[in-house]
Amino acid sequence: MNFRKILIYMPALNEEETILKVLKSIPKKYEGFDELELLVVNDGSSDDTEKEAIKAGATVLNHNHNQGVGKAFQTAVDYALKSHADIMVSVDADGQFDVNQITDMIAPILNKKADFCSGNRFANGRPVNMPKVKFFGNSLISKIVGFVSKAKIQDVSCGFRAYSRDCLYNLNLQGSFTYTHETILDLLHKGYKISQIPVNVKYFDGRVSRVANNLFVYGFQTSFIIFKSFKDYRPLSFFLTIALIVFIIAVLLAGFVCIHWYNTSMITPYKSLGFIALALFGLSMLISVLAFLADMLNRIRGNQEKILFLTKKKYFEED
Repeated sequence: MNFRKILIYMPALNEEETILKVLKSIPKKYEGFDELELLVVNDGSSDDTEKEAIKAGATVLNHNHNQGVGKAFQTAVDYALKSHADIMVSVDADGQFDVNQITDMIAPILNKKADFCSGNRFANGRPVNMPKVKFFGNSLISKIVGFVSKAKIQDVSCGFRAYSRDCLYNLNLQGSFTYTHETILDLLHKGYKISQIPVNVKYFDGRVSRVANNLFVYGFQTSFIIFKSFKDYRPLSFFLTIALIVFIIAVLLAGFVCIHWYNTSMITPYKSLGFIALALFGLSMLISVLAFLADMLNRIRGNQEKILFLTKKKYFEED
């Protein structure tokens, strides 16, 4: 089966030193495709990134100011749909990844064994020169995403990926800071199949990550995205867990007061703890009701996303 077009996308922020070389190194032809287009989303660069990308023959979309790789990815997705790309590949502009592995990245989609593919930098353990703290952080986040998505994902933060057109239609992202975790959660939640492709990666001395240049900020913001995703995709479990925690605290407080009353025939001086326990019992019941309401709204959201998928498909295919 021949696909018509493959779009290879790079987010770029002040990458004038490397982007031309990386773009030029990309193979000019891929088996199974009639057309190849290179896309660079210039996310507010202050150097000659745009000029260098144009030299390589890439289409360049500019953001007036830096909006984050998440927003750049959404810009690329919109362009991929408008330009009728069958597969979109995302890869970094700094030469960190081997662009010759794009063939490996798209193969499972072409063979209909997967709907989207994500690079796995950790197939052979920690990559050379990758800081231990960053490796630990990535592993921890992968476990959290795996727990939320009920899938075993070894590397959820890799920017080297490939998406089928159907996946692009169905992506509805909220975060602008990053997109790597949210796309996996969103697509797995909607029943798409992922393939994890072992990829080679280089870590350069002195190179500061655009996204994880501050590990504390990165950890907080990614945790917040995952927290929101857990709330959105598994609301019943999320709110019932909170309700159970509140209920257990209430039981412990009430039990302490009851034991004191049983031993002394009075609740003084712990009367206030008794009132707090009653309030917590009421709060746990309220949160439980909220859990079932959130679960109902989640089903409504699922129907709305199906409608949005069909609407987007009709809009972009008629364009």
